Amino acid sequence: MTETRTRTYSWEDPLSSLELMVGRSGLEVMQMIAAGELPPPPIAATLGFRLVEATRGRAVFECEPAEFHYNPIGMVHAGLAMTLLDSAMGLAYVTTLETPVGWTTLELKANFTRTLTTETGLVRCIGSIIHPGRRVVTTEARIEDSEGRLCAHGTSTILVLSGGPDLDGPSGGR
Repeated sequence: MTETRTRTYSWEDPLSSLELMVGRSGLEVMQMIAAGELPPPPIAATLGFRLVEATRGRAVFECEPAEFHYNPIGMVHAGLAMTLLDSAMGLAYVTTLETPVGWTTLELKANFTRTLTTETGLVRCIGSIIHPGRRVVTTEARIEDSEGRLCAHGTSTILVLSGGPDLDGPSGGR
């Protein structure tokens, strides 16, 4: 038998900051989270990642792979990379919103090019917009290690459920 490990973490009520978000753009809210002025969502505490940068159409997360991310074969579970990719791509879209709208990830695809382990060290996940349509948005992201080597990359399709931004002129997206 091996020694049992314990991990304890805390998070704030994800709905407690709603009042502070009123009247702010998606970019402003993301920048407030990155600056520590608003609490991150609970999933960030659960998996140990953080939003470190947000600019229009771009979101960057950092994470240090840890033993609690491991699967039974001794490497970080692909779910961590998928969550980082999905978060960076989704929040890249959010940074383009002047007002909140409903949206959801419709499709997510990833390619894994390098194993993540505790020896990998800090990784960065950079998400950006490929196509800013009114109803269908496409995004991409990549996870790189501290030496700039590609660990994973992915694309996603976001379905805008209501009132998406008109980012691409009168013809709109799809």
